[in-house]
Amino acid sequence: MGSSIKDVARQAGVSVSTVSRAFTRPELVSKATRTKVLAIAEELNFSISRSAMVLKSGRALRVALLMSDHIRLWFSASIIEGLNQVFHANGYDLSIFQISSIEERREFFDMLPTRRNADAVVVASFDVDTSEIDQLAKTDVPIVGINCVMPNTGFSAAVNIDDDQGSKLLARHLIGLGHRRIAYIRTDRAVTLHFSVQQRYESFAKVCEEAGIDLTTIVIADGDDRISRATTELLSMPQLPTAIACQEDGIAIPLMFQLARTGLRVPFDVSMVGYDDSFYASEVGLTTVRQDPIAMAKSAALKTLDLIERGETERPFEVFPAQLLVRSSTTEAKPAQ
Repeated sequence: MGSSIKDVARQAGVSVSTVSRAFTRPELVSKATRTKVLAIAEELNFSISRSAMVLKSGRALRVALLMSDHIRLWFSASIIEGLNQVFHANGYDLSIFQISSIEERREFFDMLPTRRNADAVVVASFDVDTSEIDQLAKTDVPIVGINCVMPNTGFSAAVNIDDDQGSKLLARHLIGLGHRRIAYIRTDRAVTLHFSVQQRYESFAKVCEEAGIDLTTIVIADGDDRISRATTELLSMPQLPTAIACQEDGIAIPLMFQLARTGLRVPFDVSMVGYDDSFYASEVGLTTVRQDPIAMAKSAALKTLDLIERGETERPFEVFPAQLLVRSSTTEAKPAQ
């Protein structure tokens, strides 16, 4: 039979209410007393029930995470890892809502005002429109964005990578190597609409336009055969590009192998860049832009806790700088033949 709260109070030499406050209202208990109570509780294998903590704190002790990407992917998995490291350590659960269709998106926001079972909502790489922001606001909880478009509109706080800077670095790198025929491969996903990768494309295209380069844009629908479709589009062009820029490493890395099967070698026949510095980018020598979603998620989680506890946070809107990593997948363009 497990130990009770009375057992902990008796051994710690404090009242039952002090033990309860040590778990549910730690700010009302001295640090020394709380440390002693928690140590004895651990020794006796005692933990106060979650329902009791919820009742005492008046909070759900839950944060909702809204994301549109597959949770198995590098960015999504990293975001979940970073958020959970902070929330779990502070007694909060993370409820994940993955939106994979227009219908699911509509249902989520239609039902949101009746749920009200979270202390905050974190929105990751999701372009929430004005009406959806209004629906989120009706829950009367903090709304924190991660890599969202226009985070200053409707969000309580947000963290973003500087996608404008990152894409400009990639474009200038390729142009500096003498590339004039450049293709950009991006996805077209109705669920996410624009989220942060739209900024990547627009910034990259702007640099190319200013340099007098006619950028070829290849748009592929999300799906298992997207790399095959991208390869088909590339090989169907009247003249092959000398460089390919991909919206994310998740496109660039498999595309490198697919092109190799057709006889096109990176970088000897075509240079290639990605974005993210995700799994295996270093191993395959992919030139890319590094972002750290775990660090971004941790920062977002700390801001979320500040907003829950105090109603405010320092630096509510934070931009993480991009970093260009030049590896072996890019080289100088060959002279025109």
